[in-house]
Amino acid sequence: MKTQTKILMAVLGLIIAIACSQENEGLNEGSTSTRQTKNTEGSKRLVDSIAADETGAMPTVTFYSIDEEDTVTVTPGESQTAQAPLRMELAANVNNPDDYKYICEWRIWTTNDNGSEETPLVTRFEDNTSYTLTKSGGYGVKLYVTFSLDGDTIEYESDPISIVISESKLTCPDGFSPNNDSINDNYRVTAQSIVKLDAKFFNRWGTLLHSATLENAQHVEGEPNKLILWDGKYKGDVVKDGIYLLHLEATGSDDLKYKIKKSINILTGFREGEETTTGGGGSSE
Repeated sequence: MKTQTKILMAVLGLIIAIACSQENEGLNEGSTSTRQTKNTEGSKRLVDSIAADETGAMPTVTFYSIDEEDTVTVTPGESQTAQAPLRMELAANVNNPDDYKYICEWRIWTTNDNGSEETPLVTRFEDNTSYTLTKSGGYGVKLYVTFSLDGDTIEYESDPISIVISESKLTCPDGFSPNNDSINDNYRVTAQSIVKLDAKFFNRWGTLLHSATLENAQHVEGEPNKLILWDGKYKGDVVKDGIYLLHLEATGSDDLKYKIKKSINILTGFREGEETTTGGGGSSE
């Protein structure tokens, strides 16, 4: 009988050891969760570690990437380069099988100019939130979640998500040919990390023919850094061949100011591979 009791106790001990071992296994990559509980004095003490897929979160940062012309999702420990303005959608994706009460804390900070997580650029206490980056440089994003239930506290901390915003560039061509031959039919500028833009097109007598902003400009398919500012039309019709004036002001993610005043040529008679006579430039609308 004593032998059977010893065997039973040994088996129970083995089961408990296995259970403890499983509970203390390594955490999911990209996150840390710890459980704390209150002792008799009301202070907290570390009890054990738990897997983040049991109680924790799976934070993501999602945005539309102009560079890749697609929606990109970045997870803890990953990094991504993008252009400004960049609207980020932050999702905590909290995993809470035991129905703890919890509070989320998002921190966004700059990783250049001595920026640190301790002095965040912004802090949000929401499961899901959004934020737009408009300045060039590096940024870190991290999620903290504190779970609590009947004196039991679990603290989750993700690895940082890294975002790098590129510096600005802006170049404007000398003309275009709105003749509907699918070649250079629109006035397109090359723009990278431009956060503000105001363009106006005039004829030689100073009549405003068209205006464009960053909000109503279109991106060229297959050329993500190209913006369409004008299709060459005034009151529904393509203007006559000739010289027109562009006044453009813009601001880059690096606070660089662009002020461009230049003449642009419109040549509807130009076609790829053909010689074209403009007749002295024609008249303007």
